[in-house]
Amino acid sequence: MDLDLFLEILGVPSISGDERTLAGFLKERLAAPQVHEYEVGDGTVNLLFDWSGTGRPSFVFCTHLDTVPPHIPPSVALVSAGDRLPDGETALRDDTLIKGRGSCDAKGQIFSMYNACLKLRGEGFKDFGLLLLSGEETGSQGAKAYDRDNPGGDFLVVGEPTGNRLVSASKGTKSFEVTIPGKACHSGYPEAGASAVERFVDLMNTLNLVEFPNDPILGPTTWNVGDLVSSNPQNILSPEISFRIYFRTTFATDDLIHNKLLGACQRGSVIHAYGGDPPMTYFSDVEGIPSITAAFGSDAPRLGKFARRAIIGPGSILTAHTDKEYVLAGDLATAVERYVALFKTVTNELNK
Repeated sequence: MDLDLFLEILGVPSISGDERTLAGFLKERLAAPQVHEYEVGDGTVNLLFDWSGTGRPSFVFCTHLDTVPPHIPPSVALVSAGDRLPDGETALRDDTLIKGRGSCDAKGQIFSMYNACLKLRGEGFKDFGLLLLSGEETGSQGAKAYDRDNPGGDFLVVGEPTGNRLVSASKGTKSFEVTIPGKACHSGYPEAGASAVERFVDLMNTLNLVEFPNDPILGPTTWNVGDLVSSNPQNILSPEISFRIYFRTTFATDDLIHNKLLGACQRGSVIHAYGGDPPMTYFSDVEGIPSITAAFGSDAPRLGKFARRAIIGPGSILTAHTDKEYVLAGDLATAVERYVALFKTVTNELNK
């Protein structure tokens, strides 16, 4: 594998919304019989590197072009067996460590999937493609556009950092925007008003007491709050607080979340549902490749025109989106082997 090419890919910033430069670079540098470019509609593009010659490969490797901010330039270091890695894990063998934004989420997947495609082509296979999508980190806009405008196929394998293990099932997502009203007054006389902040705290305490059913496959339901805004001065009770709340749902809880949130909010609160993805099961039966369940989202649920879908890729989700993000060259090589094995397993099944 050409690690210099990987470092070049890592060196091109591609924060969500600004992926087009990377798409242009890859269009020039990656060799495929055909390259198809699709406008998403928000200034970004999707790319399909096509070895099938038809524009409709039945087996598609897929991952995303965009990364979360900020851009972190790549760096390389040699590690020896027993050395401590950036996330505290121990290196199992002598290896090359590559750090930088996108190294495992998901430029490492781009690089290893492309090398898998080259290996398959060298062995005489051809009915496959490499699909690179924009906007995965900000709502899967590229995946939605591709699914809207293009056919699917027999099989889709989505590249995400799974430690090179196949995902057997993943949690769903539900997102809401909530506005809680209060009544402003002089903070020296709180009895004359009602603090939206205190009502928010009451809601958080209520949700913490909700006993969601534990899912035997996906485990507990979790949630997180972001975009929290209450712009009142410190000497005035908050007249309003708004925030986003994001649930990671399971098969046992996906249908319950909306009603649980409604029941926990005080009267007068405004709740806007942004939707999300349901929990899903995936293809994970390949001899020699272990499987896991996952709590992170991906483009996979948005690409519904494919008969079957799988998720697998190098790197750890625990370092993705952090300044410790890295991947090992040995794990990139393992990813190539496992992508090839997955292709051959599925192709043999389809040809029976």
